[in-house]
Amino acid sequence: MENMPTEPPHPAKDVTHHVGYLLKRAQAALRGAMDQVLREHGLTVPQYATLELLALHPGMSNADLARATFVTRQSGNVVLRGLQEAGLITRPATADHGRARPARLTEAGQTRLAAVQSAVYAVEQRMITAIPTRRMAALLTDLDHIATALEE
Repeated sequence: MENMPTEPPHPAKDVTHHVGYLLKRAQAALRGAMDQVLREHGLTVPQYATLELLALHPGMSNADLARATFVTRQSGNVVLRGLQEAGLITRPATADHGRARPARLTEAGQTRLAAVQSAVYAVEQRMITAIPTRRMAALLTDLDHIATALEE
């Protein structure tokens, strides 16, 4: 059995100053701010993320959308069903091949997405104003490296 480190991997006063804790705090704050603005538009974070992704990549499957929006396939299917019932997306009743039923935004979905984007982008603007512009590219690279290191 591998020896587990008994000391933190970097200097910190306590757990509230560890990288993981601070990432989780930032994620929770972002989620709360997103939930608040999306609620005013009748959407959840996974629904909004799905609309954004379908605007960029029409025809994505449930499995691909679930992965990209950080939910299970089952939850992704619930999100898609809700968006379809609201008339924001369309999916064929049956799959052409395999089990994938590609989703696409409807005109109403495009309209809803356009209406909510400025509110969501304002949340991101609030978030990034805390970071000096000269450090933004490095932050994005570092966050990507952190995710990649943990996914390996």
